[in-house]
Amino acid sequence: MAKTDYPVTPAIRALREKNIAFTSHLYDYKEHGGTRHSALSLGVDEHAVIKTIVMETDRRDPLIVLMHGDCAISAKELARQMGVKAISPCDPAVAQKHTGYMVGGTSPFGTRKPLPVYAEKTIFDLATIYINGGKRGFLVSIAAEDLKKVLSITEVEAAIRQV
Repeated sequence: MAKTDYPVTPAIRALREKNIAFTSHLYDYKEHGGTRHSALSLGVDEHAVIKTIVMETDRRDPLIVLMHGDCAISAKELARQMGVKAISPCDPAVAQKHTGYMVGGTSPFGTRKPLPVYAEKTIFDLATIYINGGKRGFLVSIAAEDLKKVLSITEVEAAIRQV
């Protein structure tokens, strides 16, 4: 097998298994740099950089939320659409336990255990998205519609546009 110029993570294995075309993008990871740093590093619009957030319901049921990098999640609105009392971010150690990924390197693909995935519906208006490849400082670009070929997604409207 030929050596690649990117890490072969569980996320990459999941994309390959589903025959999803992707391009790898490595950049210098910066603690607390977020999607703004990765977008600047890659020279792409932060709106097309999709963050993967591990959250949990008030009953401690874990879930993944995919959101535009330049938007926040309205936990109240998401909870309403899911029909639960409340939603909050998972503690980083709990998120890692559920996904197998470190915070900052969390991918929705190839998680340790299958989690429900909720995606902001406007993500699918984009042709190409940049999403974590399963390691800090590593994004992959894929066609937005390909998310649906790899993941079982529930579309939601819970974005809060940040200024």
